[in-house]
Amino acid sequence: MAFILGSGSPRRLDLLAQLGVVPDAIRPPDIDETPQRDEQPRPYCARMAREKVQAVQADTDDVVLCADTTVALGRRILGKPADVGQAAEFLLALSGRRHRVITAVAVRRGGRVWEKNVVSSVRMKRLSDAELNAYLATDDWRGKAGAYAIQGPAGAFIPWISGSFTGIVGLPLAETAGLLQTAGVCLYQVAS
Repeated sequence: MAFILGSGSPRRLDLLAQLGVVPDAIRPPDIDETPQRDEQPRPYCARMAREKVQAVQADTDDVVLCADTTVALGRRILGKPADVGQAAEFLLALSGRRHRVITAVAVRRGGRVWEKNVVSSVRMKRLSDAELNAYLATDDWRGKAGAYAIQGPAGAFIPWISGSFTGIVGLPLAETAGLLQTAGVCLYQVAS
């Protein structure tokens, strides 16, 4: 049995290391991540994780893990910004408000798929123009849902969360550990 991480995210790789799990292979799936018309954030995120885990090529006995993280402002999905203008738009929309960060995790082994969705609430402080412009200049917003990462410089903008910190980062560890164990992956392996 091989363990395959279906993600190119270095953050997810680091989080898996906290569980003592090192993937045998990393195979980011190439799927269309466009939300469907009128699709809500939580079902969208769950669908993305399911579609990703099904798209990864693996042998029957291999375990594949995929995840998707989405920032939701009400019914609006704030995905990865296309450019600095869209990043600024997202951050201004989040400034001074609470929003949700949804991370869906899917694990596949053989014909079985196990799934968990974790929803956390996050409040972003009201951003000044100077803070917004300084953050945008860091380029830390690139490739991040909602144009920020709580574990990076934008962590200074987040005075309050309710939920899973690791879920906000991109892989809720408690739930992921349970899914991996259900699929037969041994956690906390000590290298000999």
